[in-house]
Amino acid sequence: MGEIVGVGLIAHVPTIMLPEDVRLDINEGHEISLVPGLEKLRKDVFETADYDTVVVVDSHWATTVEFVINSHERRSGKFTSEELPRGMHGVPFDYRGDPELARLAESFAEKNGTWITPIDDPDLPVMYATINLWKFLGEGLDKRWLSISICQTATDEDMLRAGRALGEAIAASDRKVIILASGALSHTFYKLRELRGHEASDPSHIFTPAARAADEDRLEWFKAGDHARVLETMPEFHKFRPEAMFGHWLVTAGAIGEDRCTAPGVMYSEYENSIGTGQVHVWFPRPAGGFPAPKNLTLSRD
Repeated sequence: MGEIVGVGLIAHVPTIMLPEDVRLDINEGHEISLVPGLEKLRKDVFETADYDTVVVVDSHWATTVEFVINSHERRSGKFTSEELPRGMHGVPFDYRGDPELARLAESFAEKNGTWITPIDDPDLPVMYATINLWKFLGEGLDKRWLSISICQTATDEDMLRAGRALGEAIAASDRKVIILASGALSHTFYKLRELRGHEASDPSHIFTPAARAADEDRLEWFKAGDHARVLETMPEFHKFRPEAMFGHWLVTAGAIGEDRCTAPGVMYSEYENSIGTGQVHVWFPRPAGGFPAPKNLTLSRD
């Protein structure tokens, strides 16, 4: 029987991929905390924990009529971002996939009233919300990595359903799995002629004081293990445009029991700004008795 052995809400912001001198230049001479945070997370968890597969819930991978999960035996190549090629270009990657787990996720989709499709097309693009985290946390460790998309037509309930299917697939497998919710909190950028004045990591640059307060509230709830309150207040949080409708976290929450999960989060970075958006690393270690099982529901796709 498989198990989820750790979960993270992890920032993939492009700044982490910039050379150190550039990071210091845009951050008033100081290192952003996200980079040493990832380095510490690798040493504390990814180099020492007993796990087989990392599932990235990729907030940059937007699909429309279904959730898609990559089912390749291996992914390799060089990555150049269409969004920010100046900072992310020619990045080599090479990692094993987990087609068996991908197909298991598909097998639990209908029961949970959703659609998950495994795709192994060799030309399927990869996104930097996956590649950036693999470079810091996975390169050189020879673990399986796979990504699942965020369906851009999904509601909060649809995200949770996909997460339940993922959680049930993990339980039905023989895998020990880490899930990474790869994405930000509030996510509104400054406009082009303003944004260069807001590149520093200090949260005073978050797009509005209200967005900062909303982010900080949720970080306190995460640290306290109050996952129920995060979920209950999603309608309010949507007002601050969390990245990908916060789908990266909602899918993850569906896999770990939603409001029944009380695992406290450990901060692996400061709460930081990136041109208006809220960025942070929060790690949720496996509770003593394990994460709660996903809700066992049989739902209609209608």
